Amino acid sequence: MTEHATKFDKSPELEPGIVASSVYLGGRRIADISLEEAGGWASREGHVVWIGLLEPSRDLLLRVQRQFHLHDLAIEDAEHPHQRPKIEQYGDALFIVARTAQLIQGRVDFGETHIFVGKGYIVSVRHGVSTSYAAVRQHWESCPSALAKGEDFILYAILDFIVDNYMPVLEQIEEEVDAIEDGVLARPMTTSDIERLYMLRRDLLRLRNAAGPLVEVCRRLTSADLPQLRPAMHPLFRDVGDHIRTVLEKVDTLREVLAFAFEASLLVGQSQETAIAKKLASWAAILAVPTALAGIYGMNFQDMPELHFAYGYPTVLAAIATICSVLYWRFRKSGWL
Repeated sequence: MTEHATKFDKSPELEPGIVASSVYLGGRRIADISLEEAGGWASREGHVVWIGLLEPSRDLLLRVQRQFHLHDLAIEDAEHPHQRPKIEQYGDALFIVARTAQLIQGRVDFGETHIFVGKGYIVSVRHGVSTSYAAVRQHWESCPSALAKGEDFILYAILDFIVDNYMPVLEQIEEEVDAIEDGVLARPMTTSDIERLYMLRRDLLRLRNAAGPLVEVCRRLTSADLPQLRPAMHPLFRDVGDHIRTVLEKVDTLREVLAFAFEASLLVGQSQETAIAKKLASWAAILAVPTALAGIYGMNFQDMPELHFAYGYPTVLAAIATICSVLYWRFRKSGWL
């Protein structure tokens, strides 16, 4: 190991598109290598090459393909993002697609990570928004005994990191959903509130579509028909699958809460509209009494009852006041006023 370290004690300068390119032995990084050296190092027994690419050019992907003899279809998929999460087996290599998510200016934005895994190497290709995997490297480099398990353990570490990063997005959305839920009974939603609620539900659905297929990916990673993965790693991938199911349950819960909030807002609005309608109807009924009496006695007929009665005017006023008072009391008692 000392011989390797002294031979490559100078780290090559990283090219555009290459985030990291290192070789590990026994869980310890022994050298940072150039891309053209990767295939040779990966063929050495016990060595693992870990390469990280960020939105690489086609030329860079073709150079990686030549080093590890990757399939043309996998390279084509890695060059063009917007792939559905999946796992494909091409000969001795696995190709895995996972979606990443971040909350940017109140909206969930998505990226992709494409992973090539084979004997002695793992290559991650990131497109779009994504948290850097430098934290994954630093964490597991401090635990050489875990990193010594090989490229399939690195695959687990990356997938687990991707799934764990769904939770901060959901937690921020949950805070906003709680605020919406608390305020929905206080007042009906405005147009902007409804638009925001719709956007949140849409983003949650997109997040579910991004995370959901990873359940099947993890199930495949625990099957016996993938010789690239040791049976000892199956419990770890099952654990990632359990985390994804937790994410999906949380997404479904938040979408239901938003649906209930919208329905509750509609009910509150309808209740307020009904209360206003009752008040208007009550006052209309009360005002109809003087309107009707005044309308009757405003007709220009010569012979009308009590037309020449000395106390006719105060009697009509008293009748109007009495009837209106009785109606007001009845409406108040029934809760309409």
